[in-house]
Amino acid sequence: MSAEPAVSFRFAVPPDAHTIRAIEFEAGLRFVGVGMAGIADAPPMALELVERKIDAREIIVALDEDGRCAGFVMFEPQPTRIYVQELDVLTSHAGRRIGAALLDEVARLARSRQLMQLVLSTYREVPWNAPYYRRLGFRELAVDELDAALLARRDAHIARGLDESKRVFMLRELA
Repeated sequence: MSAEPAVSFRFAVPPDAHTIRAIEFEAGLRFVGVGMAGIADAPPMALELVERKIDAREIIVALDEDGRCAGFVMFEPQPTRIYVQELDVLTSHAGRRIGAALLDEVARLARSRQLMQLVLSTYREVPWNAPYYRRLGFRELAVDELDAALLARRDAHIARGLDESKRVFMLRELA
């Protein structure tokens, strides 16, 4: 039995911006297979947004054994938690627990800042969305558990055309 190839992590740097956008776009293509072509057809995040998040040190990248970006997690520190905005791994690197390890990196960062929760919003039925996060220790939040910031995020999703009836907010405690 061979060991998993080594993966390392670091904050994204400006030269990573185009690669991050390409990884996001490639990850979106998977949604065609679950009847969500609208996501696959969406353009990647704006370059300016990615650059701003890099400057703020709010993107962590996973580097494969050859030093190439294999995935990333983009997040937003909030007063009591970290909100996970995006988590994508190249399909060529799927099944190697890179996504789980990226979330562990964010959890480590959260704990270092005395933030004891990770929160995200995702699709309820897509296999690599809510079911995946459930396996990683996240639980669904009921609507009455959503605070003003999460309700505002839900409203922003609706304004962008996302079907919130198919989505769920999830929480992972970091105690």
